Amino acid sequence: MKKYSYIGIAFIILIFGIYAIPKIVNRFKTPELITISKVPPFEFTNQEGKLVTNSFYEGKVYVVEFFFTTCPTICPIMNENMLKIQNEFYGNLDFGIASFSINPKYDTPEILKDYAKSHGATSQNWNFLTGEQDKIYELANTGFTLYAGENSNAEGGFEHSGMFALVDKKGNIRSRLDEFGNPIAFYDGLDPKGVQQIKEDIKILLKE
Repeated sequence: MKKYSYIGIAFIILIFGIYAIPKIVNRFKTPELITISKVPPFEFTNQEGKLVTNSFYEGKVYVVEFFFTTCPTICPIMNENMLKIQNEFYGNLDFGIASFSINPKYDTPEILKDYAKSHGATSQNWNFLTGEQDKIYELANTGFTLYAGENSNAEGGFEHSGMFALVDKKGNIRSRLDEFGNPIAFYDGLDPKGVQQIKEDIKILLKE
């Protein structure tokens, strides 16, 4: 009887090992970051009134978000998490952030400068960007495929994605793969897990 019990226990351990060990190994394996697409050319004005183009970020790893300063819903959470990312890589000149306003008619350089100061955005490579609304929406919806648009029924009058995009030193949008081998494309800027993932992947790209 004991013999069969031992065989049963051994079988259970074997099945557990087949199922669990690959997951444990994958947890400690460096994520593979694939290329999603190339960031299209852009040219906007930052909070200091200076023109910023793609060339500013050449040779830098950077995170992109679309937001607006009067957003009453997800933006405060997004930028609280973006601040954590800034602080994680503070002083690293090879890292930057680009925050594009989807309400540029209100979000002038002066407004953006006050917003940056009040939210602790002190990195010299964190640009809050404004410009022509049509061009910003085209960059969001077509260039990054991160939704942004006006909606009079939405709180604050605008809708946008709460996801962050990760861009490498060559201007490529990059992302890790999920557990099924599919690209996640973007990182959830509202979720601690997404913020942790993008921090990990920034470190990988900084070494490339």
